[in-house]
Amino acid sequence: MTFRIGPFRRGPLARAFAPFFLLLSLFVAPASATPASAFGPQVTVGAPEGGYVGTMRVAPLNGKVGAPFTVTAEGLPPNAEFQLVWRTVSGKWNVTTSEYNGREFVPVAYEMGRLMSDASGRIEATFETPEDFGFLHDIVLQQGARLFTQAAYSIDMTVEMSPQSGPVGTPITVDVKGIGYRNLEASWNLLYDNSFTGWVSATTTSGSARFTIPATGHVGDHVLEVLHGQFGAPYRNQEQAPGGERPRWAFPFTVTPGAPVLPPDVLAQAQTEVRLSPQEGELISTPRFSGVGEEVSVTTGGLAPGETYVLQWTRVIGNRIDGEGWQETSTPIAEATADADGTIAFAFETPDDLGGVHGLWLEADGTMKRGTHFIKTTALPMEVTSGPVGTTITLHLKGVGWTETSNIMHLVYDNAYIGYACAFNSQGDITIYMQASGTPGWHFIDLYPGIYKGEDEIPINYRMPQLTYEADHPGEDLPAFHFAFEVTAD
Repeated sequence: MTFRIGPFRRGPLARAFAPFFLLLSLFVAPASATPASAFGPQVTVGAPEGGYVGTMRVAPLNGKVGAPFTVTAEGLPPNAEFQLVWRTVSGKWNVTTSEYNGREFVPVAYEMGRLMSDASGRIEATFETPEDFGFLHDIVLQQGARLFTQAAYSIDMTVEMSPQSGPVGTPITVDVKGIGYRNLEASWNLLYDNSFTGWVSATTTSGSARFTIPATGHVGDHVLEVLHGQFGAPYRNQEQAPGGERPRWAFPFTVTPGAPVLPPDVLAQAQTEVRLSPQEGELISTPRFSGVGEEVSVTTGGLAPGETYVLQWTRVIGNRIDGEGWQETSTPIAEATADADGTIAFAFETPDDLGGVHGLWLEADGTMKRGTHFIKTTALPMEVTSGPVGTTITLHLKGVGWTETSNIMHLVYDNAYIGYACAFNSQGDITIYMQASGTPGWHFIDLYPGIYKGEDEIPINYRMPQLTYEADHPGEDLPAFHFAFEVTAD
Protein backbone atom coordinates (compact mmCIF):
# COMPACT_ATOMS: atom_id res chain seq x y z
CA MET A 1 0.00 0.00 0.00
CA THR A 2 1.30 3.42 -0.96
CA PHE A 3 0.71 6.22 1.52
CA ARG A 4 1.32 9.88 0.76
CA ILE A 5 0.16 12.88 2.70
CA GLY A 6 2.43 15.65 1.44
CA PRO A 7 3.22 18.44 1.52
CA PHE A 8 3.94 17.08 4.97
CA ARG A 9 5.65 18.40 8.07
CA ARG A 10 6.21 15.51 10.44
CA GLY A 11 5.33 16.18 14.02
CA PRO A 12 6.87 14.30 16.97
CA LEU A 13 4.05 11.73 16.87
CA ALA A 14 4.35 10.95 13.16
CA ARG A 15 5.88 7.51 13.50
CA ALA A 16 3.58 6.57 16.34
CA PHE A 17 0.48 7.36 14.31
CA ALA A 18 1.59 5.95 10.98
CA PRO A 19 -0.61 2.85 11.48
CA PHE A 20 -3.59 5.11 12.17
CA PHE A 21 -3.17 7.12 8.98
CA LEU A 22 -2.77 3.94 6.98
CA LEU A 23 -6.05 2.85 8.51
CA LEU A 24 -7.68 6.05 7.29
CA SER A 25 -7.08 5.01 3.71
CA LEU A 26 -9.55 2.18 4.24
CA PHE A 27 -12.30 4.72 4.77
CA VAL A 28 -11.75 6.61 1.51
CA ALA A 29 -11.29 3.67 -0.84
CA PRO A 30 -12.52 4.63 -4.30
CA ALA A 31 -15.93 3.31 -5.14
CA SER A 32 -16.65 1.35 -8.29
CA ALA A 33 -19.82 0.09 -9.92
CA THR A 34 -20.72 -2.67 -12.34
CA PRO A 35 -22.13 -1.24 -15.57
CA ALA A 36 -25.92 -1.16 -15.45
CA SER A 37 -26.06 -3.63 -18.31
CA ALA A 38 -28.90 -6.10 -18.60
CA PHE A 39 -26.52 -8.55 -20.24
CA GLY A 40 -25.02 -11.69 -18.75
CA PRO A 41 -21.87 -12.60 -16.81
CA GLN A 42 -18.50 -10.97 -17.18
CA VAL A 43 -16.30 -12.70 -19.76
CA THR A 44 -12.84 -12.49 -21.32
CA VAL A 45 -12.54 -11.13 -24.84
CA GLY A 46 -10.74 -13.38 -27.29
CA ALA A 47 -8.12 -12.54 -29.92
CA PRO A 48 -8.48 -12.74 -33.74
CA GLU A 49 -5.73 -15.30 -34.20
CA GLY A 50 -5.15 -15.89 -37.89
CA GLY A 51 -7.31 -12.94 -38.88
CA TYR A 52 -10.99 -12.05 -38.78
CA VAL A 53 -13.65 -14.43 -40.05
CA GLY A 54 -17.01 -13.22 -41.31
CA THR A 55 -18.54 -9.78 -41.12
CA MET A 56 -20.89 -8.17 -38.63
CA ARG A 57 -23.06 -5.08 -38.70
CA VAL A 58 -25.33 -3.33 -36.22
CA ALA A 59 -28.53 -1.51 -37.17
CA PRO A 60 -29.12 1.18 -36.28
CA LEU A 61 -25.60 2.32 -35.49
CA ASN A 62 -26.68 4.18 -32.37
CA GLY A 63 -29.56 4.52 -29.95
CA LYS A 64 -30.56 5.74 -26.51
CA VAL A 65 -30.79 3.55 -23.42
CA GLY A 66 -33.63 1.08 -23.87
CA ALA A 67 -33.77 1.36 -27.66
CA PRO A 68 -33.63 -1.88 -29.71
CA PHE A 69 -30.79 -2.68 -32.07
CA THR A 70 -30.11 -5.69 -34.27
CA VAL A 71 -26.79 -7.50 -34.71
CA THR A 72 -26.29 -9.44 -37.95
CA ALA A 73 -23.23 -11.55 -38.81
CA GLU A 74 -22.48 -13.47 -42.00
CA GLY A 75 -19.69 -15.61 -43.44
CA LEU A 76 -19.37 -17.71 -40.29
CA PRO A 77 -18.95 -21.46 -39.96
CA PRO A 78 -22.42 -22.98 -40.33
CA ASN A 79 -24.39 -24.54 -37.48
CA ALA A 80 -21.91 -23.41 -34.84
CA GLU A 81 -22.41 -21.76 -31.43
CA PHE A 82 -20.94 -18.33 -30.85
CA GLN A 83 -20.73 -15.95 -27.92
CA LEU A 84 -21.73 -12.32 -28.47
CA VAL A 85 -19.89 -9.93 -26.14
CA TRP A 86 -20.45 -6.29 -25.10
CA ARG A 87 -17.26 -4.38 -24.30
CA THR A 88 -17.26 -1.48 -21.86
CA VAL A 89 -15.40 -0.23 -18.78
CA SER A 90 -15.83 -0.11 -15.01
CA GLY A 91 -15.05 3.30 -13.54
CA LYS A 92 -13.66 4.36 -10.20
CA TRP A 93 -12.14 7.40 -8.53
CA ASN A 94 -8.47 7.07 -7.64
CA VAL A 95 -8.12 8.60 -4.18
CA THR A 96 -5.76 8.00 -1.26
CA THR A 97 -6.14 9.19 2.32
CA SER A 98 -5.89 12.85 1.39
CA GLU A 99 -5.16 13.08 -2.34
CA TYR A 100 -7.24 13.00 -5.49
CA ASN A 101 -5.46 11.22 -8.34
CA GLY A 102 -8.15 11.25 -10.99
CA ARG A 103 -10.37 8.66 -12.63
CA GLU A 104 -9.62 5.08 -13.59
CA PHE A 105 -11.50 3.03 -16.16
CA VAL A 106 -10.84 -0.71 -16.39
CA PRO A 107 -11.93 -2.59 -19.53
CA VAL A 108 -14.61 -5.24 -18.88
CA ALA A 109 -16.86 -7.32 -21.11
CA TYR A 110 -20.24 -9.02 -20.66
CA GLU A 111 -21.92 -11.85 -22.50
CA MET A 112 -24.87 -10.61 -24.53
CA GLY A 113 -25.92 -14.12 -25.46
CA ARG A 114 -24.97 -17.43 -27.09
CA LEU A 115 -26.15 -17.74 -30.68
CA MET A 116 -26.21 -20.50 -33.28
CA SER A 117 -25.34 -19.77 -36.89
CA ASP A 118 -27.67 -21.21 -39.49
CA ALA A 119 -26.76 -23.48 -42.35
CA SER A 120 -25.54 -20.48 -44.35
CA GLY A 121 -23.28 -19.18 -41.55
CA ARG A 122 -25.58 -16.33 -40.61
CA ILE A 123 -26.59 -14.97 -37.20
CA GLU A 124 -29.17 -12.33 -36.34
CA ALA A 125 -30.40 -11.17 -32.91
CA THR A 126 -32.03 -8.08 -31.42
CA PHE A 127 -31.09 -6.51 -28.09
CA GLU A 128 -32.04 -3.58 -25.91
CA THR A 129 -29.48 -0.79 -25.48
CA PRO A 130 -28.08 -1.18 -21.95
CA GLU A 131 -27.82 1.58 -19.36
CA ASP A 132 -24.08 2.11 -19.64
CA PHE A 133 -21.43 4.67 -20.48
CA GLY A 134 -22.31 6.58 -23.62
CA PHE A 135 -20.76 6.80 -27.05
CA LEU A 136 -18.86 3.98 -28.79
CA HIS A 137 -18.78 0.34 -27.64
CA ASP A 138 -17.40 -2.73 -29.38
CA ILE A 139 -19.60 -5.78 -29.89
CA VAL A 140 -17.54 -8.92 -30.37
CA LEU A 141 -18.46 -12.32 -31.80
CA GLN A 142 -16.22 -15.07 -30.50
CA GLN A 143 -15.91 -18.80 -29.96
CA GLY A 144 -13.93 -19.64 -26.86
CA ALA A 145 -10.72 -17.59 -26.98
CA ARG A 146 -11.03 -17.06 -30.74
CA LEU A 147 -12.46 -13.70 -31.85
CA PHE A 148 -14.20 -13.99 -35.23
CA THR A 149 -15.51 -10.50 -35.97
CA GLN A 150 -16.72 -7.30 -34.33
CA ALA A 151 -18.67 -4.10 -34.92
CA ALA A 152 -19.36 -0.83 -33.11
CA TYR A 153 -22.50 0.56 -31.50
CA SER A 154 -22.89 4.00 -29.92
CA ILE A 155 -25.11 4.81 -26.95
CA ASP A 156 -26.74 8.21 -27.38
CA MET A 157 -26.54 10.55 -24.43
CA THR A 158 -29.96 11.72 -23.24
CA VAL A 159 -31.12 14.38 -20.79
CA GLU A 160 -34.61 14.62 -19.32
CA MET A 161 -36.04 17.23 -16.93
CA SER A 162 -39.07 17.02 -14.65
CA PRO A 163 -41.30 18.87 -13.92
CA GLN A 164 -41.53 21.62 -16.52
CA SER A 165 -43.25 24.18 -14.29
CA GLY A 166 -43.98 25.07 -10.69
CA PRO A 167 -43.64 27.87 -8.11
CA VAL A 168 -40.26 29.20 -7.06
CA GLY A 169 -38.28 26.61 -5.13
CA THR A 170 -39.84 23.66 -6.96
CA PRO A 171 -37.29 20.81 -7.08
CA ILE A 172 -36.24 20.27 -10.70
CA THR A 173 -34.83 16.80 -11.31
CA VAL A 174 -32.47 16.24 -14.22
CA ASP A 175 -31.85 12.68 -15.41
CA VAL A 176 -28.86 12.04 -17.66
CA LYS A 177 -27.98 8.75 -19.32
CA GLY A 178 -25.13 7.82 -21.63
CA ILE A 179 -22.41 10.11 -20.26
CA GLY A 180 -19.12 8.92 -21.73
CA TYR A 181 -15.85 8.02 -20.04
CA ARG A 182 -13.33 9.11 -22.67
CA ASN A 183 -11.85 12.57 -23.05
CA LEU A 184 -14.38 15.02 -24.51
CA GLU A 185 -17.23 12.80 -23.27
CA ALA A 186 -17.00 12.66 -19.46
CA SER A 187 -17.56 16.17 -18.07
CA TRP A 188 -20.87 18.02 -18.44
CA ASN A 189 -22.10 21.34 -17.07
CA LEU A 190 -25.47 22.75 -16.10
CA LEU A 191 -26.42 26.36 -16.76
CA TYR A 192 -29.53 28.12 -15.46
CA ASP A 193 -30.51 31.32 -17.23
CA ASN A 194 -27.00 31.53 -18.71
CA SER A 195 -25.34 31.22 -15.30
CA PHE A 196 -23.03 28.30 -14.52
CA THR A 197 -24.56 26.13 -11.79
CA GLY A 198 -22.22 23.13 -11.52
CA TRP A 199 -20.80 20.03 -13.17
CA VAL A 200 -22.19 16.55 -13.70
CA SER A 201 -20.22 13.30 -13.43
CA ALA A 202 -20.93 9.58 -13.83
CA THR A 203 -17.58 7.90 -13.13
CA THR A 204 -18.83 5.21 -10.74
CA THR A 205 -22.43 5.13 -12.00
CA SER A 206 -21.72 3.74 -15.45
CA GLY A 207 -22.75 6.81 -17.40
CA SER A 208 -25.97 7.67 -15.56
CA ALA A 209 -26.53 10.73 -13.38
CA ARG A 210 -29.42 12.30 -11.52
CA PHE A 211 -29.47 15.57 -9.59
CA THR A 212 -31.95 18.15 -8.34
CA ILE A 213 -31.84 21.95 -8.24
CA PRO A 214 -34.46 24.50 -7.08
CA ALA A 215 -36.46 26.59 -9.52
CA THR A 216 -35.33 30.18 -9.04
CA GLY A 217 -36.06 33.62 -10.46
CA HIS A 218 -39.08 35.63 -11.48
CA VAL A 219 -42.48 34.27 -12.42
CA GLY A 220 -42.19 33.33 -16.07
CA ASP A 221 -39.92 31.31 -18.35
CA HIS A 222 -36.37 30.21 -17.55
CA VAL A 223 -33.86 28.07 -19.43
CA LEU A 224 -31.74 25.12 -18.28
CA GLU A 225 -28.85 24.02 -20.49
CA VAL A 226 -26.54 21.01 -20.40
CA LEU A 227 -23.24 21.56 -22.23
CA HIS A 228 -19.94 19.76 -22.38
CA GLY A 229 -16.97 21.29 -20.56
CA GLN A 230 -13.48 19.76 -20.72
CA PHE A 231 -11.46 22.63 -19.29
CA GLY A 232 -13.46 23.92 -16.34
CA ALA A 233 -16.11 25.92 -18.19
CA PRO A 234 -18.94 25.19 -20.64
CA TYR A 235 -17.74 24.95 -24.24
CA ARG A 236 -20.04 27.13 -26.31
CA ASN A 237 -19.32 26.39 -29.99
CA GLN A 238 -19.35 22.61 -29.94
CA GLU A 239 -20.63 22.53 -33.51
CA GLN A 240 -17.14 23.69 -34.59
CA ALA A 241 -15.17 21.62 -32.10
CA PRO A 242 -12.26 19.36 -33.00
CA GLY A 243 -12.70 15.74 -32.11
CA GLY A 244 -16.35 15.55 -33.08
CA GLU A 245 -19.49 17.41 -32.15
CA ARG A 246 -20.96 16.79 -28.71
CA PRO A 247 -24.70 17.08 -28.13
CA ARG A 248 -26.31 19.98 -26.26
CA TRP A 249 -29.65 20.46 -24.57
CA ALA A 250 -31.86 23.39 -23.59
CA PHE A 251 -35.07 23.02 -21.57
CA PRO A 252 -37.64 25.65 -20.65
CA PHE A 253 -38.95 25.82 -17.09
CA THR A 254 -41.85 28.08 -16.14
CA VAL A 255 -41.93 29.55 -12.64
CA THR A 256 -45.60 29.89 -11.78
CA PRO A 257 -47.31 32.04 -9.13
CA GLY A 258 -47.96 30.38 -5.80
CA ALA A 259 -46.47 29.59 -2.41
CA PRO A 260 -42.71 28.94 -2.55
CA VAL A 261 -41.34 25.43 -2.06
CA LEU A 262 -38.78 26.02 0.69
CA PRO A 263 -36.01 23.61 1.68
CA PRO A 264 -36.44 21.68 4.93
CA ASP A 265 -34.92 23.00 8.14
CA VAL A 266 -31.16 22.69 7.72
CA LEU A 267 -30.88 20.56 10.86
CA ALA A 268 -33.17 18.03 9.16
CA GLN A 269 -30.76 17.97 6.20
CA ALA A 270 -28.01 16.31 8.26
CA GLN A 271 -26.90 12.91 7.02
CA THR A 272 -28.50 9.93 8.68
CA GLU A 273 -26.19 7.50 6.90
CA VAL A 274 -22.51 7.75 6.00
CA ARG A 275 -20.86 5.11 3.86
CA LEU A 276 -17.98 3.72 5.91
CA SER A 277 -15.78 0.67 5.77
CA PRO A 278 -16.49 -1.94 8.49
CA GLN A 279 -15.43 -1.14 12.04
CA GLU A 280 -11.70 -1.39 12.52
CA GLY A 281 -9.80 -1.59 15.77
CA GLU A 282 -10.56 -2.49 19.38
CA LEU A 283 -12.16 0.80 20.41
CA ILE A 284 -15.81 0.91 19.33
CA SER A 285 -17.53 4.29 19.00
CA THR A 286 -21.30 4.64 19.24
CA PRO A 287 -22.64 6.08 17.04
CA ARG A 288 -20.07 5.39 14.35
CA PHE A 289 -20.38 8.97 13.07
CA SER A 290 -21.64 12.21 14.56
CA GLY A 291 -21.79 15.95 14.10
CA VAL A 292 -19.83 18.48 16.15
CA GLY A 293 -21.25 18.68 19.68
CA GLU A 294 -23.14 15.38 19.54
CA GLU A 295 -22.63 12.77 22.27
CA VAL A 296 -20.33 9.82 21.60
CA SER A 297 -19.54 6.72 23.65
CA VAL A 298 -16.38 4.65 23.13
CA THR A 299 -16.08 1.21 24.69
CA THR A 300 -13.53 -1.57 24.95
CA GLY A 301 -12.61 -4.46 27.22
CA GLY A 302 -9.62 -6.39 28.47
CA LEU A 303 -8.37 -3.64 30.78
CA ALA A 304 -7.22 -3.78 34.40
CA PRO A 305 -10.29 -3.50 36.70
CA GLY A 306 -10.34 -0.28 38.71
CA GLU A 307 -7.63 1.38 36.59
CA THR A 308 -8.19 4.83 35.10
CA TYR A 309 -7.39 5.37 31.45
CA VAL A 310 -7.18 8.39 29.14
CA LEU A 311 -8.72 8.26 25.66
CA GLN A 312 -6.75 10.15 23.02
CA TRP A 313 -8.19 11.82 19.91
CA THR A 314 -6.07 12.28 16.77
CA ARG A 315 -6.41 15.25 14.45
CA VAL A 316 -4.68 16.97 11.54
CA ILE A 317 -3.59 20.62 11.89
CA GLY A 318 -2.30 22.91 9.14
CA ASN A 319 -3.17 23.94 5.59
CA ARG A 320 -2.01 23.69 1.99
CA ILE A 321 -1.24 27.36 1.44
CA ASP A 322 1.38 28.80 3.81
CA GLY A 323 4.15 26.35 2.91
CA GLU A 324 4.27 24.80 6.36
CA GLY A 325 2.12 21.83 5.38
CA TRP A 326 0.34 19.97 8.15
CA GLN A 327 0.98 17.49 10.91
CA GLU A 328 -0.91 14.93 12.92
CA THR A 329 -1.38 15.51 16.65
CA SER A 330 -3.11 13.79 19.53
CA THR A 331 -5.04 15.26 22.45
CA PRO A 332 -6.84 13.74 25.48
CA ILE A 333 -10.60 13.70 24.97
CA ALA A 334 -12.01 11.63 27.85
CA GLU A 335 -11.05 9.78 31.04
CA ALA A 336 -12.78 6.79 32.63
CA THR A 337 -12.23 3.87 35.01
CA ALA A 338 -12.54 0.22 34.01
CA ASP A 339 -15.21 -1.76 35.84
CA ALA A 340 -14.77 -5.08 37.62
CA ASP A 341 -14.89 -6.95 34.30
CA GLY A 342 -12.17 -4.77 32.76
CA THR A 343 -14.68 -3.02 30.51
CA ILE A 344 -14.56 0.74 30.05
CA ALA A 345 -16.86 3.34 28.53
CA PHE A 346 -15.73 6.85 27.63
CA ALA A 347 -18.28 9.59 27.01
CA PHE A 348 -17.58 12.89 25.27
CA GLU A 349 -19.04 15.44 22.89
CA THR A 350 -17.83 15.31 19.30
CA PRO A 351 -14.97 17.84 19.14
CA ASP A 352 -15.17 21.00 17.04
CA ASP A 353 -12.77 19.53 14.52
CA LEU A 354 -12.22 18.67 10.87
CA GLY A 355 -14.70 16.31 9.26
CA GLY A 356 -13.76 12.79 8.29
CA VAL A 357 -12.11 9.92 10.10
CA HIS A 358 -10.28 10.51 13.39
CA GLY A 359 -8.19 8.02 15.31
CA LEU A 360 -8.94 6.97 18.89
CA TRP A 361 -6.33 5.33 21.07
CA LEU A 362 -5.36 4.56 24.61
CA GLU A 363 -2.27 3.01 26.18
CA ALA A 364 -2.75 0.01 28.45
CA ASP A 365 0.10 -1.99 29.97
CA GLY A 366 2.53 -0.85 27.30
CA THR A 367 0.22 -1.72 24.39
CA MET A 368 -2.01 0.48 22.24
CA LYS A 369 -5.72 -0.03 21.68
CA ARG A 370 -6.99 1.77 18.58
CA GLY A 371 -10.24 2.67 16.89
CA THR A 372 -11.78 5.35 14.70
CA HIS A 373 -14.66 7.82 14.67
CA PHE A 374 -16.14 9.82 11.80
CA ILE A 375 -17.19 13.49 12.04
CA LYS A 376 -19.91 14.35 9.53
CA THR A 377 -20.47 17.81 8.11
CA THR A 378 -23.41 19.74 9.55
CA ALA A 379 -24.93 23.18 8.97
CA LEU A 380 -26.34 25.68 11.45
CA PRO A 381 -29.60 27.54 10.79
CA MET A 382 -29.29 31.03 9.32
CA GLU A 383 -29.84 33.72 11.97
CA VAL A 384 -31.28 36.17 9.43
CA THR A 385 -33.68 34.79 6.79
CA SER A 386 -35.16 37.98 5.33
CA GLY A 387 -34.27 41.60 4.64
CA PRO A 388 -33.71 44.14 1.87
CA VAL A 389 -31.03 43.97 -0.80
CA GLY A 390 -27.62 44.26 0.85
CA THR A 391 -28.59 42.38 4.02
CA THR A 392 -25.65 40.32 5.25
CA ILE A 393 -26.36 36.59 5.09
CA THR A 394 -24.21 34.34 7.26
CA LEU A 395 -23.80 30.63 6.52
CA HIS A 396 -22.10 28.46 9.12
CA LEU A 397 -20.90 24.85 8.70
CA LYS A 398 -19.11 22.53 11.10
CA GLY A 399 -17.10 19.39 10.50
CA VAL A 400 -16.00 20.11 6.94
CA GLY A 401 -13.04 17.96 5.92
CA TRP A 402 -9.38 18.48 5.07
CA THR A 403 -8.63 16.16 2.15
CA GLU A 404 -8.46 17.30 -1.47
CA THR A 405 -11.97 15.92 -1.99
CA SER A 406 -13.60 17.28 1.18
CA ASN A 407 -11.98 20.55 2.27
CA ILE A 408 -14.08 23.01 0.26
CA MET A 409 -17.77 23.78 -0.22
CA HIS A 410 -19.13 25.65 -3.23
CA LEU A 411 -21.66 28.45 -2.92
CA VAL A 412 -24.50 28.74 -5.43
CA TYR A 413 -27.01 31.64 -5.31
CA ASP A 414 -30.15 31.27 -7.41
CA ASN A 415 -28.41 28.53 -9.40
CA ALA A 416 -25.38 30.71 -10.16
CA TYR A 417 -21.99 29.58 -8.81
CA ILE A 418 -20.42 32.47 -6.87
CA GLY A 419 -17.37 30.98 -5.13
CA TYR A 420 -16.04 28.45 -2.65
CA ALA A 421 -14.90 28.30 0.98
CA CYS A 422 -12.19 26.18 2.62
CA ALA A 423 -12.24 24.49 6.04
CA PHE A 424 -8.72 23.16 6.57
CA ASN A 425 -7.05 26.15 8.22
CA SER A 426 -10.11 26.80 10.41
CA GLN A 427 -10.23 23.17 11.65
CA GLY A 428 -13.49 22.23 9.96
CA ASP A 429 -15.37 25.47 10.57
CA ILE A 430 -16.68 27.40 7.54
CA THR A 431 -18.31 30.80 8.02
CA ILE A 432 -19.44 32.56 4.86
CA TYR A 433 -20.64 36.17 4.69
CA MET A 434 -22.58 37.31 1.63
CA GLN A 435 -25.06 40.01 0.65
CA ALA A 436 -28.66 39.42 -0.32
CA SER A 437 -29.40 40.46 -3.89
CA GLY A 438 -32.16 40.25 -6.47
CA THR A 439 -35.76 41.31 -6.76
CA PRO A 440 -38.13 41.11 -3.78
CA GLY A 441 -39.14 37.52 -3.13
CA TRP A 442 -37.50 34.21 -2.28
CA HIS A 443 -33.92 33.39 -3.27
CA PHE A 444 -32.15 30.08 -2.87
CA ILE A 445 -28.68 29.31 -1.58
CA ASP A 446 -27.02 25.93 -2.08
CA LEU A 447 -23.71 24.57 -0.80
CA TYR A 448 -22.23 21.65 -2.74
CA PRO A 449 -19.05 19.60 -2.23
CA GLY A 450 -16.46 19.23 -4.96
CA ILE A 451 -12.77 18.58 -5.59
CA TYR A 452 -10.17 21.11 -4.48
CA LYS A 453 -7.15 19.94 -6.48
CA GLY A 454 -5.58 16.78 -7.86
CA GLU A 455 -3.67 14.99 -10.57
CA ASP A 456 -6.21 15.08 -13.42
CA GLU A 457 -5.07 17.44 -16.16
CA ILE A 458 -8.27 16.91 -18.14
CA PRO A 459 -11.12 17.11 -17.65
CA ILE A 460 -10.67 20.03 -15.26
CA ASN A 461 -13.34 19.75 -12.58
CA TYR A 462 -11.61 21.51 -9.71
CA ARG A 463 -13.24 24.13 -7.45
CA MET A 464 -16.65 23.62 -9.10
CA PRO A 465 -19.94 22.51 -7.51
CA GLN A 466 -20.43 18.78 -8.12
CA LEU A 467 -24.17 18.38 -8.62
CA THR A 468 -23.82 14.59 -8.65
CA TYR A 469 -22.04 14.49 -5.29
CA GLU A 470 -24.58 12.12 -3.72
CA ALA A 471 -23.93 9.09 -5.93
CA ASP A 472 -20.56 9.85 -7.51
CA HIS A 473 -18.32 11.95 -5.24
CA PRO A 474 -14.71 10.70 -5.04
CA GLY A 475 -13.61 9.56 -1.59
CA GLU A 476 -15.82 10.73 1.22
CA ASP A 477 -19.60 10.51 1.42
CA LEU A 478 -20.50 14.21 1.70
CA PRO A 479 -23.75 16.22 1.95
CA ALA A 480 -25.03 19.37 0.32
CA PHE A 481 -27.04 22.03 2.18
CA HIS A 482 -29.91 24.19 0.97
CA PHE A 483 -31.20 27.52 2.33
CA ALA A 484 -33.76 30.16 1.34
CA PHE A 485 -33.70 33.94 1.93
CA GLU A 486 -36.55 36.36 1.34
CA VAL A 487 -35.56 39.71 -0.11
CA THR A 488 -37.99 42.34 1.10
CA ALA A 489 -38.91 45.66 -0.47
CA ASP A 490 -37.96 47.68 2.66
